[in-house]
Amino acid sequence: MTDYGHELRFGTFITPQARQADDVVALAQLSEAVGLDLVTFQDHPYQSNFLDTWTLLSFVAARTERVKLAGNVLNLPLRPPAVLARAAASLDLLSHGRFELGLGSGAFWEGIEAMGGTKLTPGEAVEALEEAIEIIREIWDAGAPGGVRVDGKHHKAVGARRGPLPQHRIDIWLGAYKPRMLRLVGRKADGWLPSMSYIKEPTIAESNAIIDEAAEKAGRSPREIRRLLNLLGSRLTDAEDARLLAEQVAALTLEHGFSTFILPADAPELIETFGKEVAPRVREKVASGRVAAGTSTGAVRSAAALTLRAPGIDYDHVPPALAEVAIEPSDHAYPQHRSTYIHRGQPGLVLRPRNAAEVAEAVTFAAAQQVPMAVRSGGHGISGRATNDGGIVIDVGQLNSVELLDPVTARFRVGPGARWGEVAAALAPHGLGMSSGDYGDVGVGGLATAGGIGWISRQHGLTIDHVVAAEVVLADGRQLRADAENNSDLFWALRGAGGNFGVVTALELEAYPVSNVVFAQITYDLNDAELVIPRWAETVIAAPRALTSFLTMVPARSGNPAFGQAMIVINDPDPSVAEPMLQPFLDVGPVLGSRAYVMPYSGLIQSHFSGHDGVDGLVSHSGLLTTVTPEIARGMSDILKAKATDMMQLRAVGGAVNDVAPDATAYAHRHQNFCLNAGGSGSTAKRLESLWPALEAHLDGLYLNFETGTERSHLERAFPGKTLERLRVLKAEYDPKGLFNSNFPIPPAKAVAAAE
Repeated sequence: MTDYGHELRFGTFITPQARQADDVVALAQLSEAVGLDLVTFQDHPYQSNFLDTWTLLSFVAARTERVKLAGNVLNLPLRPPAVLARAAASLDLLSHGRFELGLGSGAFWEGIEAMGGTKLTPGEAVEALEEAIEIIREIWDAGAPGGVRVDGKHHKAVGARRGPLPQHRIDIWLGAYKPRMLRLVGRKADGWLPSMSYIKEPTIAESNAIIDEAAEKAGRSPREIRRLLNLLGSRLTDAEDARLLAEQVAALTLEHGFSTFILPADAPELIETFGKEVAPRVREKVASGRVAAGTSTGAVRSAAALTLRAPGIDYDHVPPALAEVAIEPSDHAYPQHRSTYIHRGQPGLVLRPRNAAEVAEAVTFAAAQQVPMAVRSGGHGISGRATNDGGIVIDVGQLNSVELLDPVTARFRVGPGARWGEVAAALAPHGLGMSSGDYGDVGVGGLATAGGIGWISRQHGLTIDHVVAAEVVLADGRQLRADAENNSDLFWALRGAGGNFGVVTALELEAYPVSNVVFAQITYDLNDAELVIPRWAETVIAAPRALTSFLTMVPARSGNPAFGQAMIVINDPDPSVAEPMLQPFLDVGPVLGSRAYVMPYSGLIQSHFSGHDGVDGLVSHSGLLTTVTPEIARGMSDILKAKATDMMQLRAVGGAVNDVAPDATAYAHRHQNFCLNAGGSGSTAKRLESLWPALEAHLDGLYLNFETGTERSHLERAFPGKTLERLRVLKAEYDPKGLFNSNFPIPPAKAVAAAE
C-alpha cells in the first residue's frame, strides 16, 4: 500500500466537440460551480471535429475564475516546446496561476504526420519528450543568466531568450504507461497522468515502483511526484453509484497514492454528482484513513531544494503563519523577491508578514538566527540594502493599505508596503496629495522614514514633515505607537533615521490640497555646464515656492552633446500663473527643447511596478549644498566631461523644507537648497570614485537614500553634531544589540563609549 499524502483534487475530462462549443464551455463552468478543482481537454490537433485545445483552454480561462486548467495531454510532436513554454507561461499569467502542463510523447502517428509532424519510434518519442521538458523548464527559468541552449537530437534551443516567468510553478504531468516513460516521470516530471483503461502491464503498483525507483536514483523523493488518474467512464445515476465510486476512488488514494481524479464527463448530471457527492465522500474517507495510517501529508521539498537553503537559518521553526507565505531560494517566486531595484540579492529566506503581529513574529525569529537581516518596503532604495546574501529579508510589501481617516484634517493611514503611486491615486479623488519622491514605484516605508524629497517639497516640505504618527515593531518584538504624545523620542528618530529603530507597520500623515499641476521639461545643452548649472540653481532659488525643479544631467554619448533636463512642477493648474514662473528657466542656457502640460498630480506619480531584477556594481554618491559655488560647478562639469556618471541630478529642497527647525526631526538638514546625487556602474563607477572626493569636499551634508558607500564618516555627514549623539543614545535604548544594522547602522551610545 502506498499513499504519497498529496492534497486531493477532482476534475473533469471534457470532449472538445467543435459542433457543441458552447456546451463544452458550459460544462467547464459547471465543473467550477460544483466545486471541482480541475478542467482538462484532450489534444488531438488532427481531429477536424475537435476544437483546438489551446484556443479552448484560453477561452475557458477567460470564462472561469478559480478552476485549474490543463491539456490531457498536449500533443508535443505538434507543439514546439519553446513556443509551448511561452504560451503556457502566458496563459498562467493571464489566468492568475491556473494552468498546469500535461504532456504526451505522441500517439496516432498517422494523424501527426498528416499535420506535418515527424513520426518517431517509441524510444525516439521518449527522447524528444525529455529534451522538450528541459527546454520548457529553461524558458520558464526567467532569472537565470544567458539564453537557453539545448542541443537535442529532436528539439533544440540556440540561445532562446528566457521568460516570461509563470505566475506559479507550473507542474508538468506526463501521460505514461511503459517502463521507459515511467522512468522519465520519476526523473523529470511533477506528475504521472495515465488513464485507467490503458494501465495494463506494468500494473499500477508496478508502475509506481518504477517511478519511485527512478526518482530516488535521480536524488528525488517519490512524494515529489503527484499521481493523477483519468477514471473510467462512470454511471452516476443514483446515490448507490456515487457511494461505490467514492469507495473505489478512496481506495486508489490509500492503496496506490493517486490524489487527483479526473472524470470523463460530457453530461451535466455526471459533473454535478461527482462534485457534490463523490468528491466530499472521498475527502472524508481519505482523511480518516490517513489519520489511522499516520500518513505524512503536505508539501515536500526536494533534495535539490534543501541544498539551496542558507546555513544559520532554522527553516523548520519558522512561525506557521509566516511559513505559509515565506519564500526560499528554491521557490518559484524567489526571482521576484530576491532583489531590489539596485542589488541582485541572494537571501536565504524572505518573510512576508501580512499584519503587525506577523511582523513582530518575523523580527523575533530573525533576531534568533545567525544571519544578516534586512527590511524591505518597496525595494526601490538606491543603497540596495533591502536585500542581502544568505540572510533574512522581512518584506512588508503586503502591508499596503491606504485609508483616508479624516477628510477635514486630510489625515490618512498607509502601510509601509504601499507605493507612492498608489497613495497618490487614493488621495486624488479627495483633491489631496503628498510630496513623495519623483517616482510612483517607490515604497512608502523607506522614503517616509528617511526624508522624502519630492515634486512639491519647496511648497510643502519633506514627506517626513507630514508624518504625525507611526506604529513600529522594535527589536525585542514590542509593538509601539509613536507620535508627539506617545514615545515622542522614538517618533523624533523615526523621521529621518527610521531604518535604525524598528520595522514601521503603519504611518499616519496629513496631506494637503493638490489637484492638477503644471509639469514642464526644458532641455539644456551642457557643453558649458559650469555656467548653465549655477544659473539653473539661482533660478530655482528665486522662484516662488509653488515651483520645484530637478535637473537631470547626462554626459555626451554617441555623438550627442552632454545635456541637462530640468523637470519643473508648479502646484497650480493655471497656465497663466505658471508661464511667468517658467519664463526665467528659458534663459538659463542653450535650450534644446521644451514642453509643458497640465496634468493630475497623481498622473505624475503613477505606479507601474512589475518587479525588481537588480543589477550589480552600481555606485551612487550624494551630498547636500546651499548654492552651486564655482568649485561645485567645476566638480560637476569634470564628472560630465570624464563620463564618470550615467546620470547626475540636482533636486531642489529649500523653501518649506527649511521652515522646520533642525532639531525637530532626525533629518537635521534645514538650510541647504539642493540635494546632489551621481551614479554609475562598471568603468563609469571607477571614474566616479576617482573624481567624487574633490567635489564632496565642497558639499554640506548627506542624504543617505542616494548613497551606496558605507564609510563611518557618512553617518556624521547625514546626522550632524548633536543629532547623531541623540540617535546613539536612543539606539542604546531601543535596539541595544544592533539588530537593525543593515541600513547605515548607528552604533548605540554604550558601544561607541566602549570602543573609544
